[in-house]
Amino acid sequence: MDDDLPGTIYDIIRSIRDPEKPASLEDLNVVYEEGVKVEHLDNHQCYIKVFFKPTIKHCSLATLIGLCIHVKLQRNLPSTYKVSVFIKEGSHNTEQEVNKQINDKERISAAMENPNLRRVVEICIEEPV
Repeated sequence: MDDDLPGTIYDIIRSIRDPEKPASLEDLNVVYEEGVKVEHLDNHQCYIKVFFKPTIKHCSLATLIGLCIHVKLQRNLPSTYKVSVFIKEGSHNTEQEVNKQINDKERISAAMENPNLRRVVEICIEEPV
């Protein structure tokens, strides 16, 4: 997996569906290969940063999109990999607040305990057939 880890990570997230539109995050240019950064640490650990760009600066679903990216990566990568998800700088009106929310482990856990939110995330991250 390490040979092209950024490419592998991008392949995992590119098929995530947009919560509103009938398209993938890749189709909408919300996620992009250059937005995946990998820092190799000691003991086979990695720090992964994924930057995404909402389609509009006032996107109300940016937090949900970030949650989908987080959940899909957590399910598909080794537990020794630390994942952070960020809105690309300058691409959202409340990027600092959203970045804080989507990287807070307790908020992620609480969000996934909400049955309605969990159902939406599961639909968005389901692999296309």
